[in-house]
Parts: sequence; C-alpha cells; structure tokens
Amino acid sequence: MSHRNDRTLAVRALARVEGEGAMHVRVRGGAVEDVRLEIYEPPRFFEAFLRGRRHTEPPDITARICGICPVAYQMSACLAIEAACGIEVTEPVADLRRLLYCGEWIESHALHIYLLHAPDFLGYTSALALAEDRRDLIERGLALKKAGNAIMELVGGRAIHPVNVRVGGFYRAPTRPEMAALAEKLRVALDQALDTVRWAAGFEFPDFHHDHEMLALVTPGQYAIERGTVATTGGLTFAPAEFEDHVIEEHVPHSTALHARLAGRGRYLTGPAARYTLSRRWLSPVARQAADEAGLGAECRNPYRSILVRAVEVVYAVDEALRLIGRYEPPAPCHVEVPPRAGLGHGATEAPRGVLFHRYAIDAEGLITSARIVPPTSQNQASIEHDLRRFVAGRLDLDDHDLTWQCEQAIRNYDPCISCAAHFLDLTVDRA
Repeated sequence: MSHRNDRTLAVRALARVEGEGAMHVRVRGGAVEDVRLEIYEPPRFFEAFLRGRRHTEPPDITARICGICPVAYQMSACLAIEAACGIEVTEPVADLRRLLYCGEWIESHALHIYLLHAPDFLGYTSALALAEDRRDLIERGLALKKAGNAIMELVGGRAIHPVNVRVGGFYRAPTRPEMAALAEKLRVALDQALDTVRWAAGFEFPDFHHDHEMLALVTPGQYAIERGTVATTGGLTFAPAEFEDHVIEEHVPHSTALHARLAGRGRYLTGPAARYTLSRRWLSPVARQAADEAGLGAECRNPYRSILVRAVEVVYAVDEALRLIGRYEPPAPCHVEVPPRAGLGHGATEAPRGVLFHRYAIDAEGLITSARIVPPTSQNQASIEHDLRRFVAGRLDLDDHDLTWQCEQAIRNYDPCISCAAHFLDLTVDRA
C-alpha cells in the first residue's frame, strides 16, 4: 500500500469552524512528516486600531473581533482598562457582568454543540442534513441559543456586539420585572440543557487522549468566568497582570495568527476541558450531577468528549444565570466613573473557547499607547497540531477521503474560532 505511505492531505477551507482555515498533512515513508493548521485570513490589526483611541473605547471596538463571543472581548478589555486606571466595580455590577457572560456561554456552546460538532458524531455532513432527519434536535439547539441571546439582549442591549457595556459597568441596568420575565425563559432552558447532556453522553467517543498542560482561570469557590487567577494542571499559577511573563507568542510561516506557548514549558491547551479539569469541584450541584451522570470524571483529556464538557457548562451557565437573577437588585448607579490616568492594565476572562488576555497602556490624557490581545485559538494552535499529528499516525490505514474527514472532525473538537464564519470542504490529494 505504498500510496498510503507517501501522500499529502489538504483541506483548503475547513468546514464548520468559525473563520477561514486550512489543513495540510504530509506523510512520507509511512510516517507523518508535517502537520499544519493553516490560518490564512488577512491580519485584522485590532491592536493597531486601538492605539490613539480613548481609554473608554476598547469595549466597543474589540467586540467587533467576533460576533460569537463579543462579551469576552468587552469584559477582558474593561478589566484591563479599569486595572490601568486603578478602579474596581461594585459587586452588583460584577454580578451583572457575570450574568451577561453566562448568556454568551449558552449561545456560543449551543451553536457549537448542535450546529458545528454534533453532526460529526451522528454521521451527517452538516446541521442542515441533520435537521432533515432530526428537526427536533436542531430546534432544541436553537431554543437554547435563543435563551442565551435573550440574556445578551436584556443585559447587553443586543445579542451581537452588545451596546450597553461601558468601562466601569453598564449604561443601563435591567429592572426586576424584566429579569423575572427572563428567568421564566431560563427555567425552560435548564431542562433543555440537561437533555442536551444526556443526549451527548450517548455519542460514541474515539479512544484518544492528550498530555497537554491545561490552562484556565480559577476562582476558589466559584466556577471561573469573568475573573480569576491563571492556573495550569502542571501547578503553575500567576495573576493576569503577569501573563506577559509566561505566555510567549511566536510567528509561524503558515499562520496569520501567532502561536503561543508557556515560557520554559511549551505548548498548552485552554478552553472548556481545561476549565472543567481545574474547577470541576466548583460547578453547581445540578451541573456536577449532570457531569457525573454523563460519565465525565475528575478531568477531561479526550478532546472528543469536549462536547460533553460544553453541554455541562451550558447547564452551569443557565443555572448560574438563574441564581444571579434570583438575588438581583438593580445597581444604582450601574457604573463607576473611570477617569484616565497613565498606567498599564491587564485583564483575563474565560471566553467560551478559553482564556482571553488583554493588555493596555494608556497615557495621562486617557489615550491608548499600546494594546495586546491574546485569543484562545492562537494559544491552542500548537496543541491542535500536535494532537493531529498523533491522530493521523494512528490512522494511516484509512483511505484519503476517510482520513481527511476524520482529521476535520478532530480539529472541530477544539472549536477553533478563526473569526466568525463557516466554510465548506474543498479537498485536494497529492500522492507522491
């Protein structure tokens, strides 16, 4: 079978991921010689756009980086600017931010689970094909996403690129009657989220495990979302203000996104599996029970089972949103003033796909002099390529079509957010 010992697999546009990326795998002499997750979208230069802007502008500007997870960019930006200006928001404002972030987790995870990832496990090429046979499943996924969007609309002002967020808090706080109406929708969503975990637990998961150091925010006593200390499964801990001492970004020729590694430690993985592994004990009782019943143990190192972790996090986010609404009192005022001062500030929050770092330097007039943004996908690229290499090495007996399809599924395990678009497969095979 010499044609299987020497071949090249190329997917010029990965399907069911957000953004434009490609896959290149070269096999020579029966060994995997080269694996590349190629990100070829043009650089977007947001860090350059921010220079010279007012210190109040990053939440609105950075939200445009992604239509799926704009709140992550807004919250990390707010924390960094507030740190630079020496300001902390009140606990009621912090709770309202956490509620908004719950909405983003729900809508983003529901999108991934039902429309992007589940078709792989059920033998369908797309969510549209799945909907032809199981319309009920897609309707449940869309209903869950709609519940997350409802939080975004009420607290954030709109579901995509929220307009109610400002440095220091919010422009307007929802009323208690508005929150009560939202809670009614979320109680229905909680049952749908629990059904999602039970459904996903029945998928067949390939036996594949990784050994990456995993990184996530940790907040003792609470499942970290909008703040926390950075921790890894290898025992490293550091404050968000120290992330530039530990997270090293490097350019690689095949990607317009930088690759990240931990200084002196190498590749790592951030995202739902890392959060679950480091903070499982702080899930709410209903979410922890769902995880137990789904067969998730103390940690998750099988990337295929990440869909289960996302489903458990949807349960947690809905349950946490209900808890926050249950004790809600409209903050008055709903923001604190953040006057400019010269300084350097760092912020880190848990985007649906992992830790999102921001750093801003501002001058005494409140103008941004430099900015740095480190998104989850750039942090995960090296680990994805490492796993893909191992994955291919164990499946060289497959023909080109099947191996290519399974490689795409393997990449989708990590829900890479290259930007916020979906593409279709175009395969080329170059047999040596």
